Amino acid sequence: MNVTESRFKNRQLHIEDYLQMVSAEQKEYAEVFDYSKIAEKSGVITDYWMNNLLELILRKDNLNKAYRQVKKNKGKGGIDGMQVDELLPYLRENQETLIQKIREGKYKPNPVRRVEIPKEAKGEFRKLGVPTVVDRVIQQAIAQELSPIYEEQFSENSFGFRPKRGAHDALRQCQKNVNDGYVYVVDMDLEKFFDTVSQSKLIEVLSRTIKDGRVISLIHKYLNVGVIAKGIFEHTEEGVPQGGPLSPLLSNVMLNELDKELEHRGHRFVRYADDCMIFCKSKRSAERTLKNIIPFIEGKLFLKVNRKKTKVDHISKVKYLGYTFYRCKGKCRFRVHPKSVEKMKNKIRETTDRNKGISNEVREKKY
Repeated sequence: MNVTESRFKNRQLHIEDYLQMVSAEQKEYAEVFDYSKIAEKSGVITDYWMNNLLELILRKDNLNKAYRQVKKNKGKGGIDGMQVDELLPYLRENQETLIQKIREGKYKPNPVRRVEIPKEAKGEFRKLGVPTVVDRVIQQAIAQELSPIYEEQFSENSFGFRPKRGAHDALRQCQKNVNDGYVYVVDMDLEKFFDTVSQSKLIEVLSRTIKDGRVISLIHKYLNVGVIAKGIFEHTEEGVPQGGPLSPLLSNVMLNELDKELEHRGHRFVRYADDCMIFCKSKRSAERTLKNIIPFIEGKLFLKVNRKKTKVDHISKVKYLGYTFYRCKGKCRFRVHPKSVEKMKNKIRETTDRNKGISNEVREKKY
């Protein structure tokens, strides 16, 4: 299991919170669990906490932290109409019942509210699923505990939805690869990734690390909770609902399988969420790489490669994360892509349009 000892030794700090929440039988077991005697057996600590992960998720300090993050993120409510500002009084009144239902496996998440965001391509939309504010807190609490565990498994070449990493870090890694002579790329496009993830494959991958079946069951409920679109309920038997706090982490867990395979084959690559570029030294090598990696992506991960949008090209002809690449004095540089510039200009035109019936104060804030 690819998890360091230090993370689980630090759980001693939370043992008092844990003892306050567990049942009498679990409490008796936990109290005799002497960390000082088994410190040299880190595997025992790791296994214990991995088997009791739900109790860590339901710690009061973790739930309070999750609430604060959801409140900070704001956002509209889900299908029940509850807004973020109404969350605190609801949790104060119902937290014990909520925690007990989750612990007993009786909690049922609400379907998500479907929202469609226009993409750059005309007529295309990104489908988001907005969970209720209560479900956002629970998802956030799960993500807070799982994220540090999986961070130690994730690739150094993965940059999306990760702490202290971002698009500029991904671009700098691209720059390094190009300066090292890897000037041809496989610009990979996974077709409707978030909508087509195999839930059974994702659960299988999660189960390799998470040994607490209650956590796996809760995540599975969130995966196939269903959506309400235009007042009609739709089942979600595949895909990861994009829009909740848990979906970015789950997408990285799934695509980490691709990262590991690319590393095993010795490839240089950069991945930001589902946007992946594989770097090669020649066009022929890049074409061969694409041909050889497709069977793994489609046959092992059950994802779909968009063959129309996936291409092999020189780095100078590729748009990545809103940027384009060029050479200056023998070194790779990048600049904002013309399409990104035009998109920004359009937003500014829209914001400063005087025909819009908004006050100057609101306009300034948007600007």
